[in-house]
Amino acid sequence: MLALLQTLSWPELRHHPLRQSIAIFAIALGVALAFSVHLINASALSEFSAAVRVVNGQADFELRAQRDGFDEALYERVAKHAHVALASPVIEIETYAIARDGHRVPLRVIGIDALTAAPLVPALMPRTEKDAPRLSMLDPQSVFLNGEAMRLLQSPSMLRVQSGLATVTLSVRGTVVAEGAPLAVLDIAGAQAHFGWIGRLSRIDVRLAPGVEKDKVLRDLALPDGVRSASPDEAALRVSNLSRAYRVNLTVLALVALFTGAFLVFSVLALSVAQRLPQLALLGVLGLSARERLTLLLVESTLLGVAGSLIGVALGTALAAAALSWLAGDLGGGYFPGVTPTLHFSWTAALVHMLLGVIAAVAGGWLPARIAQRIAPAQALKGLGAETRHDARWLGPVLLVLGGVLALAPPVFDLPLAAYVSVACLLLGGIACVPLAVEGILRIVRPGQRPLPMLALERARDQRHTATIAIAGVVASLALAVALTVMVASFRDSVNHWLDTVLPADLYARTALTSTASDSAFLSPSFVDAVAKLPGVARVESQRVVQVQLDVNRPNVALIARSLDDPARSLPLVGELASATPGRVAVYVSEAMASLYGATPGSTLRLPLPNGQRVDVHVRGVWRDYARQHGAVMIARSDFQRLTGDTRVNDLALWLQAGADASQVQEQMRRLAGDEQLLEFATAGEVRAASLRIFDRSFAVTYWLQAVAIGIGLFGIAASFSAQVFARRKEFGLLAHLGLTRGEVLTVVAAEGAVWTTAGALLGMLLGLVVSVVLVHVVNPQSFHWTMDLLVPWDRLAALLVVVMLAGTATAWLAGRRAASRELALSVKEDW
Repeated sequence: MLALLQTLSWPELRHHPLRQSIAIFAIALGVALAFSVHLINASALSEFSAAVRVVNGQADFELRAQRDGFDEALYERVAKHAHVALASPVIEIETYAIARDGHRVPLRVIGIDALTAAPLVPALMPRTEKDAPRLSMLDPQSVFLNGEAMRLLQSPSMLRVQSGLATVTLSVRGTVVAEGAPLAVLDIAGAQAHFGWIGRLSRIDVRLAPGVEKDKVLRDLALPDGVRSASPDEAALRVSNLSRAYRVNLTVLALVALFTGAFLVFSVLALSVAQRLPQLALLGVLGLSARERLTLLLVESTLLGVAGSLIGVALGTALAAAALSWLAGDLGGGYFPGVTPTLHFSWTAALVHMLLGVIAAVAGGWLPARIAQRIAPAQALKGLGAETRHDARWLGPVLLVLGGVLALAPPVFDLPLAAYVSVACLLLGGIACVPLAVEGILRIVRPGQRPLPMLALERARDQRHTATIAIAGVVASLALAVALTVMVASFRDSVNHWLDTVLPADLYARTALTSTASDSAFLSPSFVDAVAKLPGVARVESQRVVQVQLDVNRPNVALIARSLDDPARSLPLVGELASATPGRVAVYVSEAMASLYGATPGSTLRLPLPNGQRVDVHVRGVWRDYARQHGAVMIARSDFQRLTGDTRVNDLALWLQAGADASQVQEQMRRLAGDEQLLEFATAGEVRAASLRIFDRSFAVTYWLQAVAIGIGLFGIAASFSAQVFARRKEFGLLAHLGLTRGEVLTVVAAEGAVWTTAGALLGMLLGLVVSVVLVHVVNPQSFHWTMDLLVPWDRLAALLVVVMLAGTATAWLAGRRAASRELALSVKEDW
């Protein structure tokens, strides 16, 4: 085999380096995208998990409640328990620090008892400056920053931290070694006093005496309602679940490039087989068996896959390093805020992705290898070519039906795994149906009496199975391009209509950028009342957003309290409203709540409140929410305040009087707040533009993949038709002897290309529309738990169809022109 590689394969590589390089690059691109996505997410998860372990320490378990915490009286009971070796109280607060240039930096504030925390969370123990007082770690006015906070805040001596609509000034007395997002540590008494946590705790870290079972201690403690035990790594698990669907979808999107790369390997090797047919036939006559010919081509495709995979792993590592530096591990999804991970390279993952690249290359080279295996050497030496006919007419329809059935399957582990397999079956089934599609089109088309069209159509009809080789890439690439175009257009149109409903006001103001900081960055009711009386303000609506936990294994759910006088007008409802139940609190849930928790209209939901209580609420309706993937519950502000006693506000929506200047209203609100840095403003148009800009940036990669896919399809046409011209050189020579000019022969080739490209484009268009239905109505709801309306942009699809048909025809003509550059009449000289 080594001798054959040196004799046949190496000269092919030397004579056609560009062709082989394109195939290698396609495999490398797919491997690089998939491997970079894996490295980015693995590095971000590893860094986030490490930061969680450092901050949460080495406790056996934690006692936690909802966001408002629990009574600190529980700490005394826990600390005095006979089987508890150590208990440490902790307060956790998400807020903002004011940097020197005035912008706000998200900051996690942790209040600890330095006398008990050292054995459990050594990374949070303060390291005081040389000139700091000895007991500054017990001073409520002293704070200690980690490295990331010192870097972002430029090593301040005084720290301004937001609390409500005011700031608390603390003295920076040293540092802590904890890594990860910006972090500040201070004495627990100071945290309680500065941030309104007097008498409450966020959690208690507990270490048990040796040999003691946790369950026994928990039974003895008889924890109050709303307080539960949790493992220290629970937060890392929730974040992993939070980003899982996003990571999987990115990986699948990256593997699309690998899928199309297999078609390039297929086209390159098909052309190579056609050019080397006489050599393979001669070797067959001299004793090279069909199995050895098959092995030779598969080894070539394997080598292409190995070369592409090696380059892909190196390129993917570089892309991951750049993305971690640029996007800080978020990949644009915002799942790891504040984390700036370093690259964590994995040889195991590299080998797995290299194996995927090799498998893709071998899959692409399988059919050309089978063609080389099936040649009849004696006939091939006479120029009769290789037989490429297949009788498995059933395969395409069966795959299409299987794809349709799999599209109806439920998600697996909350992921649309069956839907992904469905898309693959639909694509492969559509490719397998190419001969049937060509046959159907040719039955309709009538060539008339002109000899050249008749010759092209009759040969296309006779060799319709060859069309699978010629336009398989066009069918797959155009189907993917159409499906992605429809999916993105549908999503963007749905987001546009959604923004029309959720942005009714003229001006919006907020102080908490995320719901995690909603308890420390808030507006008081008196401030809201004062804003309503400002000149130019016609009406004000306030909103309170907090996070509650329905399932410890799932990400938190957003609880939104706002005015709900007319939900049918103010909410983008999906479906009908259930009748109100007298005496029961009514809520409206997002589509994710209905999907994840079964909260359908008319059902009862046991809703946890921030103060630790749980209340049974009546679900009246479901609304569409593209901002919160893991669920949101909308409750009337009056019901929320009555149940929790919480009158704080996070967001304001302002309707201005006719002729009022939005900038003047903003300036008045800043003066009213007393600190202009604590409020952020945006008009409805600005919010819409920013949202759509983020959307377009997030889906920019899909447009790039569409271009790559179409380019691969057209390269496949070029390679396939070049192969056909080489294989049919005696046929063309005979036509030349019969009086056809070289231009007329190329016209026949171009006509065949037009027929087959048209068939492939129409089939790819139809297949893409089917795949888009699966993406819109199955993959998106199962991945992100929201729905969208299907929108088919017929104008763009028609333009795409025409461009592919014209490009395919021109590509076939150019490929034939290059391959038939020699004198056609001389191609039959061995028969003279």
